[in-house]
Amino acid sequence: MTINCKGNLVDLTAPKVMGILNLTPDSFYDGGKHKNLDDALRQTEKMVTDGATFIDIGAYSSRPDAKHITEEEELSRLLPILQKVVKVFPEILISVDTFRSKIAQIAIENEAALINDISGGQLDQKMLETVAQLQVPYIAMHMRGTPQNMKQLTSYDNLVKDVIRYFSNLKTQATALKLNDLIIDPGFGFAKTQNQNFELLSKMHLLQHLELPILAGISRKSMIYKTLGITAQEALNGSTALHMVCLQQGAKLLRVHDVKEAKETITLWQNLYPNNF
Repeated sequence: MTINCKGNLVDLTAPKVMGILNLTPDSFYDGGKHKNLDDALRQTEKMVTDGATFIDIGAYSSRPDAKHITEEEELSRLLPILQKVVKVFPEILISVDTFRSKIAQIAIENEAALINDISGGQLDQKMLETVAQLQVPYIAMHMRGTPQNMKQLTSYDNLVKDVIRYFSNLKTQATALKLNDLIIDPGFGFAKTQNQNFELLSKMHLLQHLELPILAGISRKSMIYKTLGITAQEALNGSTALHMVCLQQGAKLLRVHDVKEAKETITLWQNLYPNNF
């Protein structure tokens, strides 16, 4: 299972780590930590050194009830740091976390390699067509509504079946547009209750029937820290425990705040199941 990033095939047979670089002032775990250039470069260097294959840069906070910002503000946060990160770390593959086609276009023109869209094209009707024209890998997440109202949209006839149907329809659209490298993200914490998050994780292996790479983004999320009665800052151990479950359920990408620990989890998992490689 491979994806084409800037002309190079990335083999996902062995799972890879995507490090998170939030440029927002209000993200749930690290809001405000990396919004200036020096801090962003230091964090990127740490994640690269710790073994990240991808760095996911986001300039629009998607946590529940996050403040909505304009395209101009998102771009003003993103572009200077994207340009500098690409220059200083030319070997790293940059993913840009945006649901806006205009931002996606500009990001790829500035040497980003992938687009990561929390809405799977639902919040910008031009997104799928734009990414297909750009011929870059596209990470599509399952979500209902927007970050501002998704907590009210958690009623499902059958959660897992609804998520599979969502991605099946998306795969059909992508194929028609010749969008070749589609990666799916179940969207833990997005329009899902705590119980639904765990139900989806326990059945995530069923998404493998779609024959698409699966990204799991559970790092330090509320499904961990609220269950344990701790804070996001204390949720590294819980994140690591569930990252092992994600790998056993078929995840090929772990999107994480803590790269070193995620890489160690993958190494242990590979030694548990050496015949998978």
